[in-house]
Amino acid sequence: METKHFNSRRLFCATAGIDSPGSLSIANGRIVEVSLSADRRDEAPELEVDVLLPGLIDLHCHIGSGLSVYGVPPSMVLASGVTMACSQGDAGAQTVDRYVSEVIRPSANGIKLAINLSAVGESLKTGCFHEASTIDVNACIKALERHREHIWAVAVNASHQACPTLDPRDVLNAGLEVSRETRLPILYGMRRPGDWPLAEQLAFLRQGDVVTYCFRKSPHCIVKNGRVIDCVLDARARGVLFDLGHGCGSFDFDVAETAIGCGFLPDTISTDLQARHLSQGTRHDLPLVMSKLRAAGMRELDIYKAVTMTPARLIGESEPRGLVTGVIADLTLLNESCAEVVLEDTSGNSRRGKVWTATQVFVEGESRL
Repeated sequence: METKHFNSRRLFCATAGIDSPGSLSIANGRIVEVSLSADRRDEAPELEVDVLLPGLIDLHCHIGSGLSVYGVPPSMVLASGVTMACSQGDAGAQTVDRYVSEVIRPSANGIKLAINLSAVGESLKTGCFHEASTIDVNACIKALERHREHIWAVAVNASHQACPTLDPRDVLNAGLEVSRETRLPILYGMRRPGDWPLAEQLAFLRQGDVVTYCFRKSPHCIVKNGRVIDCVLDARARGVLFDLGHGCGSFDFDVAETAIGCGFLPDTISTDLQARHLSQGTRHDLPLVMSKLRAAGMRELDIYKAVTMTPARLIGESEPRGLVTGVIADLTLLNESCAEVVLEDTSGNSRRGKVWTATQVFVEGESRL
């Protein structure tokens, strides 16, 4: 039995209540020892890192090149330290069987799907809800029942891009019907307020539903006049959760700083990584997005929770994860840059801050980076 040892300046696991310097050992795919001490072990460690976390979870990204117009290879998120990638609507009732067999099952890292209410998923450039025939509630329910172990939510994107001609109210109501029947949450992309007031949209959502793109500046924005708007606060008070979903146009430093300054933090931090990022030639991954949230004023411990414990609870992992003896060794090891660098949002603003980079990632104890 080969045992690997790691020293870290910071071990963090919200589930286990760990936030301390220490060391960790793994063998046979599981954690065999956690030592909360700054002291070095007698054995030479495999690595010494700045931060060691349970494997990162990206709650909103696009996986599956070839089956989704937005999809990227699973290996791309794994290389950034993500052990569980959550696909946002890349497959629907007509494509989910292939998606499970060709994308989810062969992947070295875990993949969970928010199944698209649209039967065609994200397979078309015209928008997943380009016509009413793409919505088939019964087919979506049956597809979800076939692959329930791989599906955590129902994806409903009510944006003008996703449903350019359909009434977004009809789209959301159909998604809620699937959600009620299957008892899974909605992962919701907001409509621009000019088409449908934000307060009316959020009023449909319930405890456990997740709103993504929460720090976008336009066409919808959760802050106004230096404060978070009331309908957003009301939704959170009812138990609706809010996800970042950075993407190519959904993260603004001014919005983030205002919201964070008011105590409104994203419940989960996600990349909305998609094929368009491949042509940009610049890095876009979860540790970088985490670094941007820190530059906007979010505390490190809240950032760590938003990429580990909270998304793990949402997707309902079958086995416990964390820095606990005996559990599966899904781990992300991060180092921090020595100097601050320029960090950019999607609105043309910039801030300076240090940046985390994945040094190593383990899935079931196997090194994947």
